[in-house]
Amino acid sequence: MRIESRYNGPAGSGNGGWSAGVFAAEAGGSGPVEVTLRRPPPLETELTVVDGEVRDPTGELVAEVRPAGVIDVVVPPVDLDTAVAAAARYPGLVEHPFPTCYVCGPQRADGLRIFPGGLPDGRTAAPFRAPEQVSVATVWAALDCPGGWAVLAPGRPYLLGRIAAMVAALPGPGDQCVVTGKLLRVDGRKALVHTSLYGPDGSLLGAARATWIAR
Repeated sequence: MRIESRYNGPAGSGNGGWSAGVFAAEAGGSGPVEVTLRRPPPLETELTVVDGEVRDPTGELVAEVRPAGVIDVVVPPVDLDTAVAAAARYPGLVEHPFPTCYVCGPQRADGLRIFPGGLPDGRTAAPFRAPEQVSVATVWAALDCPGGWAVLAPGRPYLLGRIAAMVAALPGPGDQCVVTGKLLRVDGRKALVHTSLYGPDGSLLGAARATWIAR
């Protein structure tokens, strides 16, 4: 498997959510999966997964994949108008630690362009129009950054360290979806967040819990 260069997060490495989704799909299995990133996922590099360990050609450990158990905590949805209004307040439009991120980078016209803005209750929300080509990794990517932006702030960058996701269904190409995120707690350099993705009819497409690490 290979993380193509267009699916970057920070410059020079793969977006955490997209990469984790690729690793989870390659590892196979059923039910929710947890992926722990042990190093920034390299781009355009042949990677292999054996017994839940993702390694590069030198044998260096990139990530670990394992069953996650039940993911039954979801972030409540909002309507599309509320999500659109929140996206207009997206802090990343003013200052972004990774402006070319495939998922949430404002400099990526060819990215997912998910711009999570804050709600009065502390949640984040954003509209998300599914691309023409949709995969499991697309859902993992959509569940990534909206959680990070529940804790990200100017001068306080975080990176995804671990994410566990449940994918109930894929959105259809072009579907107008809504994604929500919530910060649960901060423990030192670690922040625990939840995210949920909803389809045009309000159905839950996926949910995740993740740990973000302050740089």
